[in-house]
Amino acid sequence: MLSKADSVRLYKIRKAISELSSKEGRGTELVSLYIPPKKPLHEVIAYLRNEWGTAGNIKSDTTRNHVQDALTKTMQRLKLYRETPETGLVIFSGALPTNGPGSEVIRLNEITPPKPVNTFLYMCDDHFHVEYLKDMLKAEKVYGILSIDSNEAGIGILSGDRLDVEDLMTSGISGKTRKGGQSARRYERGREMELTYFFNRVSEHVTRIFITDNTVNGIIVGGPGPTKENFMKGGYLDYRLQKNIIEVVDTSYSGREGIREIAEKAADKLQDVRFIEERKMVQKFLGEVNRPNGLSVYGLPKIIDALNKTNMDSILISDDINITKIQMTCKNCETVKDKVVDNQKKMQTMQQMLSEPCTKCGATDYEVDESDVVDMLEEKAIQIGAKVEMISSGTEEGAMLKSFGGAAGFLRYRT
Repeated sequence: MLSKADSVRLYKIRKAISELSSKEGRGTELVSLYIPPKKPLHEVIAYLRNEWGTAGNIKSDTTRNHVQDALTKTMQRLKLYRETPETGLVIFSGALPTNGPGSEVIRLNEITPPKPVNTFLYMCDDHFHVEYLKDMLKAEKVYGILSIDSNEAGIGILSGDRLDVEDLMTSGISGKTRKGGQSARRYERGREMELTYFFNRVSEHVTRIFITDNTVNGIIVGGPGPTKENFMKGGYLDYRLQKNIIEVVDTSYSGREGIREIAEKAADKLQDVRFIEERKMVQKFLGEVNRPNGLSVYGLPKIIDALNKTNMDSILISDDINITKIQMTCKNCETVKDKVVDNQKKMQTMQQMLSEPCTKCGATDYEVDESDVVDMLEEKAIQIGAKVEMISSGTEEGAMLKSFGGAAGFLRYRT
């Protein structure tokens, strides 16, 4: 299980994967390299040097040059390492266009993977092979959640920072009524048959979701009333799942709301699940917001101000914050100006900043640098010993954080 301390690193890997997945080469000229932890780097460099020679046989001058340039840049980067990192190393290198055909520039992305690389892989293709890196991001522990009563059932999967509702179904069983004599008995038998049919239907869906579609490490069952116990004692649940139940909880709801309530009530059994960690952090923030003189702060300007005053303890950032810091340095006098902007306004802001003369010397020739706001916040946080935590935007807690601007945190002391 990847701990919460890795949340920023995982965010950066996911972002890199997203960007690299959209890149295409003109031919088979994009290099993907996976190096296992104990693989001697001098052997890797020797292997790439041989591939560089083989690439000399490529007929297309452009493709040949791009492949050899990508391999050269990769070998140069590997020489900077004394040894392979603890989990190995992943490098993507290739000629990527900056402004249409003919404007290709060799770009290199190096990533320290979250889990050890198992096999040495070298691939030269028209796209980067990020699928193996994607697999490393999958949560090691997956939990199944079943919320059930006589009216409805909900089936969920809790994995990493996600709680997904996979299936919802209703029983169609009418509520209990009182009738006299034979009709009451007949009614109850009919109701029992409907409930049995519903239980069998739930069992089929549960087996498909928890065994066929996923491999769950444990199951939590919950719901209001005795229906959940009747379902389990009736032998409807597949024997492989029956022995994998780790908790049974009473809830006020079933279905969709029940799934979430079960996850909350079983939190003690799920300490190693990122979803639970994130929920606790956001709930703590909300508690501080509602407390007089609480230590919470939200909004990028206030967070940056607190960081500059070394008064930030920890920061919570939505993983879809989509904000960039633009920094421009005057080439003439090295005066620096910067702005933090939403990515939708980035180009407009950049053009405006470029058109404005330097306040010190009046020049309009700048060195431009862009950085993700998460990188900026992390750099400042490291300098003062503060923590940064990424919060998934796909959860209810993530939606709450977004309503506060996508960035919040805790002060060390109230000023």
